Amino acid sequence: MSRPKLYDRNEVLHRAMELFWSRGYYATSIDDLVRSTGVSRHGLYSEFGDKRGLFVAVMETYFETVVSPAFGCVEAKGAGLADIRAYFDMQIRLAAAKGLPGPGCLVANTMTESGPHDAAFSALVRHHLDRLDAGFRNALWGAYSRRQPRDAAVIDDLARFLTIAAQGLWSVSRVTPEPGSLTAFVDNLLRPIEERLIR
Repeated sequence: MSRPKLYDRNEVLHRAMELFWSRGYYATSIDDLVRSTGVSRHGLYSEFGDKRGLFVAVMETYFETVVSPAFGCVEAKGAGLADIRAYFDMQIRLAAAKGLPGPGCLVANTMTESGPHDAAFSALVRHHLDRLDAGFRNALWGAYSRRQPRDAAVIDDLARFLTIAAQGLWSVSRVTPEPGSLTAFVDNLLRPIEERLIR
């Protein structure tokens, strides 16, 4: 008969997420995770298989608890340019409130650290980027004043442009001491897009 768990799985995932987020996958050891979560090696292995399995579960938790609340406004029906700006502004405010330089984006960190070397991690990153593309595309179409099928390629290009810019911005936030330069970047990023779509 198995013994009852003496820990909360969600709490373990959130503690592990903070550790992976700040240190990265490779620099985080099992001993670090044991100390941070309060769960033994045996408990972590029984629950998640290994460190890699725990990281995959952490990434799924990150999508649910961090990405979805932040990006939901862009994905919503009727979203427009104001929602794209709101997404960037909210993330910059949160980063500033936590303290800059900050940990950046867990997905962007994973994309550069381990995504190229691990198919499962790369697939998680790809899923996230596809989601950003779709969300930005949704909001851009909502703002476009001349909706014609032939312009779909333009919207696709702008959505991908925003996705790449967002990942770069969150990476730069890891070495930026104040939010002003991040906000200025967003202003310069969105101004020509706004002018192009609403003229």
